Amino acid sequence: MPKVLNFKVIIEQDEDGYFVVTAPAIPGCHSQGKTYEEALKNIKEAIELCLEVANSDCTYKAKIDFGGTTLTSRFSGITEIPIRFQFS
Repeated sequence: MPKVLNFKVIIEQDEDGYFVVTAPAIPGCHSQGKTYEEALKNIKEAIELCLEVANSDCTYKAKIDFGGTTLTSRFSGITEIPIRFQFS
């Protein structure tokens, strides 16, 4: 039976409006999408491909940080809040 792994991803929106996604626990695992939903779909595919490579490449597998991947998924996020303020 397959094991469920929860990888944290970092999502940023670039200057063109695209969502750029990185899975920091997996070296070289990045993706993007025009929408937030597309970016999540694409990073899931990228993670699955990286894990397929890791399944046959022990050196690459050793570089993946599996710590905490079996914990229950929780939301954590960073955003910018625009504040109008003038220092005197």
